[in-house]
Amino acid sequence: MKTYILGDSYALFGRHMHHLVRMPQRLLSVTLMPIMFVILFGYLFGSSMTLPSGEYHDYIMAGIFIQVMLASVINTGVGVAEDLNNGLVDRFRSMPMSQVSVLLGRTSSDVVLNCISCAVMSGVGLMIGWRIDTNPIKALEGFLLLILLGFTMTWLGSLVGLLIREPQGVNAVAMFITMPASFLSATFYPLANLPGWLQSIAQWNPMTTLATALRELWGNPTGNVGDVPLPLRHPVLSSVLILGVLLVILIPLTTRAYERAAAKV
Repeated sequence: MKTYILGDSYALFGRHMHHLVRMPQRLLSVTLMPIMFVILFGYLFGSSMTLPSGEYHDYIMAGIFIQVMLASVINTGVGVAEDLNNGLVDRFRSMPMSQVSVLLGRTSSDVVLNCISCAVMSGVGLMIGWRIDTNPIKALEGFLLLILLGFTMTWLGSLVGLLIREPQGVNAVAMFITMPASFLSATFYPLANLPGWLQSIAQWNPMTTLATALRELWGNPTGNVGDVPLPLRHPVLSSVLILGVLLVILIPLTTRAYERAAAKV
């Protein structure tokens, strides 16, 4: 059974990769947007940001990486909704294949796009002065954590796409989810720069924990001062636990949503 699922998933992964080769314009959203974010936040906003210690261009990169991984909710969700509306899911339903393979093929191919985004952002970040000040193992751990975040967000996007089923509606709902998650956190500015009540919300935002974990693994300034909540004291372990729990919840929910959506097509 496992071989059956993996074989189907690999075949669908290959299908999505072939489409990417035939429609390279899809790469624009995962390359131009990261460059825009790095330049916009690194140069324009950086001049007005202050940190307890360290440089802002080192601080901001973790936040930009997270912002682009959150965009997977939109990209995957819209793609799933389009598959539902163009008859592709109807064709899959008539074939002897595992339901979860359809989702694994989609999410794993979108992870490849996430990896391309990471490579582009890393290059642009190095150009503006960002550096990783730890050893290669910790640096790799940071990127693996980032890819895990992107993979988790693809499953969330799949669930949104299956529930909303209209690309424009998916885009709106995904923005409603990702914008507060990224901006009500310490992704782009230190917690100390926020008002008291927003600071309390941002401290417990999982994106703050993830950003702190990446900064610690890469040796970048965290911007945290004083007493912080427990997740921020052990950000790497907390981040892995948060993403693991989300995947345990999202994968079965998304699989059931796909079965219901396919039955309605």
